[in-house]
Amino acid sequence: MTNSIRFSIGNIPVGEGLVVAPMDGITDSAFRCMLRRQGAALCYTEFINARDVLHDSVFFTRKTTRVRDEEHPIGFQIYDNDPLNIVEAGKKLVHYRPDFFDINIGCSVARVANRGAGAGLLLDPAKIAEIFDRMTDAFTIPITAKIRLGWNAASQNYLEISQLIQEHGGAMLAVHARTKEQGFEGKANWAAIREIKESLHIPVIGNGNVNTVAEVQSMQQLTGCDAVMIGRAALPNPWLFSLRDRDAISNEEVFAFLQELLQLMLEDYPEDAALILFRKFVNHILKPLKMDRDQKIHLFSHTQPPELLHTIQNLLDLRQNSPS
Repeated sequence: MTNSIRFSIGNIPVGEGLVVAPMDGITDSAFRCMLRRQGAALCYTEFINARDVLHDSVFFTRKTTRVRDEEHPIGFQIYDNDPLNIVEAGKKLVHYRPDFFDINIGCSVARVANRGAGAGLLLDPAKIAEIFDRMTDAFTIPITAKIRLGWNAASQNYLEISQLIQEHGGAMLAVHARTKEQGFEGKANWAAIREIKESLHIPVIGNGNVNTVAEVQSMQQLTGCDAVMIGRAALPNPWLFSLRDRDAISNEEVFAFLQELLQLMLEDYPEDAALILFRKFVNHILKPLKMDRDQKIHLFSHTQPPELLHTIQNLLDLRQNSPS
């Protein structure tokens, strides 16, 4: 990332680069650090259930309190259907030095949205206004949101929601250009991001259907967004944050990335937990190797980090030395 400022979230400057989307079970401290080292300009935590915070759950303590200095600026994303719960959770979370709080108004998972949290809030604009009124009154750090375009194709109220968030003190808006009903299926509506950008004066981040460097550039050109947010595409290609497509990455870089990621995870988790959590990253990043079933079973049977890394190195060497 360069030192030049691309935009600001309130008084927080954000440099040039892509934005890491909040992803449950993915964007923990270790992976966020690795994406920052690739050039990401801004990160979010995994989404945080306000009720986990209020009940001091083990999940909250383990997953949220770990933030390294290099991760800043970072937003803590909170979800709930109760404005008071969100504020009270924020009062506990603020001690972990978030640069801003982000309100999740986009999660499409049934267990979240169907109880009126996440994308479920899109059906209750008055509650969104209350959340922003209460949060901006309670905290001096900026309050932002990540939204979808609406509940379904028949109720795309994204302009109303976007303007409401700005009017009630929102400092930035990230837009996943699909409806709740779409989930992650179908084509994202980039034209809606442009509409939102043209109607607001706060920064707007675009998200959806961005998997390659060419698509990053296209979204910026077609929407005018202040930055592009990368979600699931970060798993198979974390090098997208350095504006490189996966096929341009050498096996040496792949191994170095995985080795460094595992080291960070071992700092954060007990060894057995770190190895289990590490598997999903290995599985995605090594997908171009087209491992067969036996290779995967052997790879993920290891219970010691050196053995696992040795097998990864052997698989990469085998790919490099095989006929094209």
